Amino acid sequence: MTSALSVTAVAQAAPPPQASRVLDQLTSENSVVLMLDFQPMFVFSTRSIEVEALVNNAAGLIKAARVFKVPTIITTVTAPSFAGPLLYQLQAAAPDITPIDRTVINAWSDSRVADAVRATKRKKIIMAGLWTDNCVMLPALSALAEGYEVYFVTDASGDYDKASHERAIQRLVQAGAVPITWLPVMLEWQTDWARTATAGAVSEILKEHAPAIGIGAQYQKAQKQ
Repeated sequence: MTSALSVTAVAQAAPPPQASRVLDQLTSENSVVLMLDFQPMFVFSTRSIEVEALVNNAAGLIKAARVFKVPTIITTVTAPSFAGPLLYQLQAAAPDITPIDRTVINAWSDSRVADAVRATKRKKIIMAGLWTDNCVMLPALSALAEGYEVYFVTDASGDYDKASHERAIQRLVQAGAVPITWLPVMLEWQTDWARTATAGAVSEILKEHAPAIGIGAQYQKAQKQ
């Protein structure tokens, strides 16, 4: 039997429970997307995720944001002098968006980026980028400090190696950010397949960027014919 003394000692040694935050669902009305530094120089040395998967997931996220009319801000860093232009797959997904190019590593320190987010009047920022441990990490911490809710898309972000990516995730979670992957973001925006205004476009994105799900939908449709 555990003595009262030992129970008291364990209770005193345990860290106090943290107050839980209730985070409501992502919607097309409360979200803003911030895509950071998807450029050749950073892709060349990204090893925490296969490049094909990274580009596929990032492009799928941008396309989903366009379908749901979620404000999308895209940045590059030192594009002309070092890192190169935005990847063409992402530019093709949002041909009307001109990336904000900067020199500072923390995109939030560039007033054009931070002000673009603030102007949306939305408090849920969905972030993805290269690399996770700096170009995603730093603006995420800055946005959290300013009172935003940050959702960072782990499978549309990458880093020099898996250790850097994983430590960045750990630090972001400890700071209060929420890890998520791109597909659940799109499905949260969709909410209900009865929303026919977007359901067809979502199905097309699934076919192209999540083919296993798209094939299943194709099979189900064929069975009903």
